[in-house]
Amino acid sequence: MIWRTFLDLLYPRSCGGCEGELAVDEQHLCWECTAGMMYVQPPYCALCGDPVDGRVDGAFTCYLCGREQPHFDQARSAARHRGVLRQLLHDFKYRDALWLEKDLVRLLEVCVRTHYNVEEIDAVACVPLHRVKRRERGFNQAELLARGLSRVLRKPVLSHCLVRTRATGSQTNLTARERATNVRNAFRTRWGFRVGGRRILLVDDVMTTGATVSDCARALKRGGAAKVVVATIARG
Repeated sequence: MIWRTFLDLLYPRSCGGCEGELAVDEQHLCWECTAGMMYVQPPYCALCGDPVDGRVDGAFTCYLCGREQPHFDQARSAARHRGVLRQLLHDFKYRDALWLEKDLVRLLEVCVRTHYNVEEIDAVACVPLHRVKRRERGFNQAELLARGLSRVLRKPVLSHCLVRTRATGSQTNLTARERATNVRNAFRTRWGFRVGGRRILLVDDVMTTGATVSDCARALKRGGAAKVVVATIARG
């Protein structure tokens, strides 16, 4: 703590969200920005965790999951992909703001411990990038998050157990059906990785329709995984 205080005097840190001054015990995100995020709260889909506005009595399944059940067993997200969180993830992913990793992993950890029994998780995996995209970016943001989360949960990380077999186009402007088609059968388990019988926690940064994590879960279950649950920082 004394060493951090000394460094802060020499190189003052600022919040990654509002650029305001940080307290000594804060990483790179101030309390106000953390508290101001739109955290996902009930009601939400029992399967994919997509929140809905208004009142819903009892468990329900959203339209997308009802039309085609996802291959994962459950998915949950920490907060909505809006405001300061959207900017933080953009900076982390596209502007090499890797110093935000600890703050983002903390959000993931809270999400996981809130919605899942950590004792029932055997290993942590992540959504892979295609080798061309990874070479261009220099890192896989989902892998960094998965590794950080595995450390705090004290679970083994299988960061390379999945392979993206083809370079899929951007999902940004696609409909839910088009997203599912775009990534269908785009993943497989890597030869030599043993996922048989394991209960896997699959990590990504953002989930929108769930098409990508669903196809990853399909590949993991084809590889023998007993269960696949998903945790993302943001929900689109």
